[in-house]
Amino acid sequence: MDEIERIRAFNRFYTQHLGLLTDRYLDQERALGPARLLYEIGDRADLRDLRARLGLDAGYLSRLLRTLEDHNLVRVGPHPADGRARVAALTETGRRERADLDERSRRAVTDALGNLTAEQRAELVAAQTTVHRLLRLAGTGIAPVDPAAAEARTSLLRYAVELAERFPEGYDPATLTAPGDVDGTMLLATENDHTIGCGLWTRLAPGTAELRHLWVAAEARGLGLGRRLLAALEADAAAHGITALRLGTHAALTEAIALYRGAGYLPIDDYSDSPYNQLAFEKVLLTPGSRGGSAGRSGSRGT
Repeated sequence: MDEIERIRAFNRFYTQHLGLLTDRYLDQERALGPARLLYEIGDRADLRDLRARLGLDAGYLSRLLRTLEDHNLVRVGPHPADGRARVAALTETGRRERADLDERSRRAVTDALGNLTAEQRAELVAAQTTVHRLLRLAGTGIAPVDPAAAEARTSLLRYAVELAERFPEGYDPATLTAPGDVDGTMLLATENDHTIGCGLWTRLAPGTAELRHLWVAAEARGLGLGRRLLAALEADAAAHGITALRLGTHAALTEAIALYRGAGYLPIDDYSDSPYNQLAFEKVLLTPGSRGGSAGRSGSRGT
């Protein structure tokens, strides 16, 4: 059985195991869709956030909410701070049903785990953690973006805020690369329409470029997204004729330094005038049509 059929077989088993094929999820009065919506609404939820979080189109979400409203479980009204938006909130009846769903769900999991040894439970939880991480990574999109686009600038500002907190000397967002100074490509990583990472490369000289502003949002760390973004930037640069990628980084960014070293970047002499670049690295890229693997190169190249 190939990997696709193995995954399909698991999906069939797991949907039946969870009782998703019936219209009475956890033996209560609702199918999974409305029951999950009660959970996601919580105290109150913006309908736009619900659509993005659950991957639902506006029409289907509206029908689900209307059903819950008809059963006096949910109220939908204008957002208190944004007249253009609408929010859903649970009624008292809705809160009681949500609490009942939580209790049923916990009881079902407890019963299932009770049939396993402590070692088997640990193995199951570890396996589910791995599946969750890999499926999130598989569902994350990486695509080029106009450096002047609002989502691009917002991601860089989030990056700058984090650097200001991590660097002992702080970080001045004015040093971020301006849209007009990007002579290369900027990539955005998105999950459910939310930006969770970015990075860019820009030419320094013929065949040489600099990697800048590689960032992964805190909520997406541990997925392997940093490695995927780095590989995507390298591939894009190589496709545009870049044979060597340089980067500068701060000693406080230990995770980034480990990422670069693990990807084959080797130390070089400082080549930039950025006050935040305490370390410099470079990597020779495998360009389309070339032979052999990528290799690091020590020593500084002129820019």
